[in-house]
Amino acid sequence: MNVETSMRITREMMLKVASDTVARQSRASRGLLAAYLCGSLLEEDYLLGGTGDIDLVYIYTAPVEAPREIISLTDEVHLDIAHYYQGDFRDTRSLREHAWLGPALITCRILYDPQHFMDFTQASVRGQFDRSDHIYKRASQQLDQARSIWLHYQTSRVHPGPEDVLAYLQALGYAANAVASISGKPLTDRRFLLQFPGRAEAFGKPGLHAGLLGLLGYPNLPEGTWSEWLPQWRSAYQAIPAAQASPRLHPARLAYYLSAFTSLGAGPQPETALWPLLRTWTMAAGYHPPDSRERRAGHQA
Repeated sequence: MNVETSMRITREMMLKVASDTVARQSRASRGLLAAYLCGSLLEEDYLLGGTGDIDLVYIYTAPVEAPREIISLTDEVHLDIAHYYQGDFRDTRSLREHAWLGPALITCRILYDPQHFMDFTQASVRGQFDRSDHIYKRASQQLDQARSIWLHYQTSRVHPGPEDVLAYLQALGYAANAVASISGKPLTDRRFLLQFPGRAEAFGKPGLHAGLLGLLGYPNLPEGTWSEWLPQWRSAYQAIPAAQASPRLHPARLAYYLSAFTSLGAGPQPETALWPLLRTWTMAAGYHPPDSRERRAGHQA
């Protein structure tokens, strides 16, 4: 798909791309049961640093092989498509308690649903979604995963490499999202530290924000760190073999991350760039040999 990158990106333009993409898929795949739009495009701030993604979910009548794909549209916008089997949506009680699928379903926009599968599913999930036991279940899923990682490192001694640092960051992410899930949807990477203070405030524990920054090492960063780190991050990201890259680190997402780091790092709250930068850099470093320049730079950071 060719889109003039000089055009101003608007929500209307992105919504049309979403609708057209689903329409093409419905004609090409007889097994497509339903499709919906979710994610940042449905929120007020759908762009960050002038870039964004279009999050689509396809539901099929048969099991799927590839759960996620990234499709480049322009340097600024890409499609992020998740593929599910309809069996994953049959137990609506479980969906209410699912930490990620549940919150997405109650706010999603249905784009294709000829058999009204999604109409029924969404209505069922919305029913009693905000009941206290369901909120607790969604938050406790996140907390249990954080605790599991924490306990593993209480009983093992390692020389930390990218995999261990990534596990540490995952534990922090799960713990923070346990808090965030009390008052809303889980937080995604780019806006993680932008939105967490409000969630901590809603939870009645505003000091958790400072605690999270401390656990990320932000107080230890000298001035000028961003300008030194960004070229190193970019080098590690671009050096990942395209055939090996996970969807999260797909080549089409380079500008999506880099523009966010630049925008956040230059803003009034530069610390908000730290979470997505560390997460993606640590993942990228894991693709490189131990003696590589990319891995050494990530380890030093």
